[in-house]
Amino acid sequence: MSRVVVCGSLNMDIVVQSARRPASGETLLGGNVSLLPGGKGLNQAIAAARLGAATAMVGAVGRDAFATALRGFLADNRVDRAGVREIEGHATGVALIQVVGGDNSITVASGANLELTTAMVRQVPRRGDIWVAQFETPLATTEAVLRLARVAGARTILNLAPFVRYPGRLLKSVDVAILNEIELSQTTRRKITASSPLGTVAAACEKLRRQGAGTVVATLGRRGAVVVTSDGATRIPAFKVKVVDTTGAGDCFVGALAARLAAGAAPVDAARYACAAAACSVERLGAAPSMPTAREVAARLARA
Repeated sequence: MSRVVVCGSLNMDIVVQSARRPASGETLLGGNVSLLPGGKGLNQAIAAARLGAATAMVGAVGRDAFATALRGFLADNRVDRAGVREIEGHATGVALIQVVGGDNSITVASGANLELTTAMVRQVPRRGDIWVAQFETPLATTEAVLRLARVAGARTILNLAPFVRYPGRLLKSVDVAILNEIELSQTTRRKITASSPLGTVAAACEKLRRQGAGTVVATLGRRGAVVVTSDGATRIPAFKVKVVDTTGAGDCFVGALAARLAAGAAPVDAARYACAAAACSVERLGAAPSMPTAREVAARLARA
C-alpha cells in the first residue's frame, strides 16, 4: 500500500449542540459542549490512518495546550506527526461548531495554520505516494506542494474546501478534485444545489476536468456522490444513516478515498468505499473522533 501524506489544517473544535441557531443579537442557551480534535487536514489524516493507510501529517500549530492535545491525538492514531511544525507567537487553530439537528455551521479562527510555508514541509514526495491538500492553509503552499508531489511521481488529491479563488493552473497538478455541491457551485459559477439534477452536477464537474483535474468527485450528502472521469460520470448512491453530526463527513470521504487509492482501487470503487466511511462517521459526534475503522466500513458495505 502507498503512503498517504496530508498537508493541511489542524484545529481544536469547540462543539456546541443546540435546538436551533440564535437570531442576530440573541443569546441562546445551548446543550452539551465538547472539545474535539479537528481541522480538515487532521480529519482526513485520521480517516486514512484508521482505514489502514500509512499516513503522515504536514501542518502548523501553536505552542499551547491545544497543540499538545492534537499532536497526541495524531500519535494515538498512528499518524506520523514529524511534519507538524510549532509556530511561535501564533495560536493553534480553533473551530467554533454549532450542531442543530445533526447539521452544523462552522466558524474557523485559523491561527498557526495560515503560517505554513513550503519551506516548512519536511516530508519529501515519493513516487506512488498519495498527497492530499485543502484550502485551510495558504494557497501558495498548497499549490507548491501539489506541484512538487506531481513532479516526484506522487498522485494528488485536492479538496477544494473552503472555497477560495485559485489560479487556473492549479488543477493541472491535481489527479482527483473533491468538493461538495456548494463548493462546486462557487467554483464553477453555476447554480448547483442539493436538489440539482445529477446531469447538471456532472456537467459542472466536467468543467473542472477540462481545467486540468484528472477525476472530479462531487459529494452530495444524502444523495451520495458523482464521480466524473475520462470515461464519463458515475453516480454513487448514499447509504442509509441515523444522523447525529455531519461535522467531518466530507473530510472522512476524502481520507477514505485517499486510503483506497493508496491500496490500489480505481476512483469509482474508492468513492463507493468513501461513501460508506462517511455514512459511518455521521452517526457519531465530532469530526476526527468519528472517523471509522476499516472493520466498521466493511460491515456497512456488507449490509448495503
